[in-house]
Amino acid sequence: MPADTSGGDRGTQVGTPRRRRWHGPRLGLRSRITLAFTISAALMSALLATTTWGLTRESIVNQREGTATTQAFRNAALIGQQLASETDDEQLRATMASLESESASRALVRDRTGSWTNQTTAFDEQAVPRDMLAMVADGQPARMRVDIDGDPQLLIGVPLPSVDGLYFEFVSLSDTQDALESLSAALIGSAVVTTLVGGAVGWWASRRTLKPLADVSVAAEAIAGGRLDTRLGAAHDPDLGVLVTSFNHMAEVLEGRIDRDGRFASDVSHELRSPLMTLSASIEVLASRRNEMPDASAQAAVDLMVADVARFKQLVEDLLEISRFDAGAARLDLSDIRPGEMVHQSVAWSQSPDVPIEIDPDLAEAVVRADKRRLVRVIANLLDNARKYGGGPTRIELIRLPAALRIVVEDSGPGVPAEERDLIFDRFSRGAGSGRRTGSEGVGLGLSLVSEHVALHRGRVWVEDRADGASGARFVVEIPVVWSEMDDHDSGDETEDEFA
Repeated sequence: MPADTSGGDRGTQVGTPRRRRWHGPRLGLRSRITLAFTISAALMSALLATTTWGLTRESIVNQREGTATTQAFRNAALIGQQLASETDDEQLRATMASLESESASRALVRDRTGSWTNQTTAFDEQAVPRDMLAMVADGQPARMRVDIDGDPQLLIGVPLPSVDGLYFEFVSLSDTQDALESLSAALIGSAVVTTLVGGAVGWWASRRTLKPLADVSVAAEAIAGGRLDTRLGAAHDPDLGVLVTSFNHMAEVLEGRIDRDGRFASDVSHELRSPLMTLSASIEVLASRRNEMPDASAQAAVDLMVADVARFKQLVEDLLEISRFDAGAARLDLSDIRPGEMVHQSVAWSQSPDVPIEIDPDLAEAVVRADKRRLVRVIANLLDNARKYGGGPTRIELIRLPAALRIVVEDSGPGVPAEERDLIFDRFSRGAGSGRRTGSEGVGLGLSLVSEHVALHRGRVWVEDRADGASGARFVVEIPVVWSEMDDHDSGDETEDEFA
């Protein structure tokens, strides 16, 4: 009896683990369609093969037995005439050898004296079943299938009342058995071929049937990847037209809603920039006169206002950057940069200027083309994340790969649980441990922007445990690049200008 899933949780006692039933691996829809075709073809071919074999066998056996019986009665009449003329045993044997038969047959005769005359020793009176012998002796013809040395035989018994004798004829059925075995092999082979053909037809039909669903899957993946203008083509099948129409309507509504949300965030951010600039300028004036304030509480209030305005300004800038990604307006501004100098300058201008930097020696004269502003923002956000949530950054490592640049930022915090390592790169997500992080003023946009900047470079970012086994997280950024070499005077000033 299946378990009740409608309200089973209501009666479950606290602390009692629920048992889950294992249903085994589930087949896909294409596999189920193919399997259904295969099973149907197998059942149909088995039914047809069985019916054909039964009818053909009945026809062949009946025809063979009827012909053999008719011939046996003719031969019995000739033997009766021979016995009536009271011929000797040699003449009787010669007559038995000359009897007509469509296949190999052996005759056995008993005369009125009870003497037996046979053609070969294998077909003597011992081969005749007792009950059949008694039936023929009583004057009733009989027919029976017997086995002589592994060879199937049809034994026909005919009484000879005019001479008070008995006539038996053994007719070999080996040719009939061979024909039936050949027919069975042919039918089995046909059934196997039909089953395979049915499976192939099922696989082909499943592909044709599920192709629209595959198109829906591809379109859904495209929409999930950010191509919100993806739509399904017109369906000529009326049964699939409803699905296509519903999907396109859903995608259109989703695109409109996301566009409206993006425009709203962008508009709000732009509207906030003007009063924010005024407020920031006012706070700077107050901060410049902080020491002139006699009241310590007023100085503390100014410090809080400066920190909050800085945080508010950073939030608005992040929202504006996010809105550019949502609107598809984000573009790379490529230029030649030296990764080592860029990292040194990024760290020097960050709030963690003392973090150790390890640079691959092969990067000494290496130059890559990338968007400097975005890479600087990636490093700054990773350092800021380590400072706020990871106990502070402990090391930055720059590694040159054959076709990529790898940037590693490690911290000494509690690390990131495996189940949150993808979640923390979502917008406004700070992980389950954010409530335990003291002094956390972030809103969860820093790592999201890191992911967006890296993705714009066709790279990837992930978080893992530290390689040395110590407590903390290891954030890894990998960006595909084309390496080249440049003289010192060609790029030194350009990197300095980036941070001026």
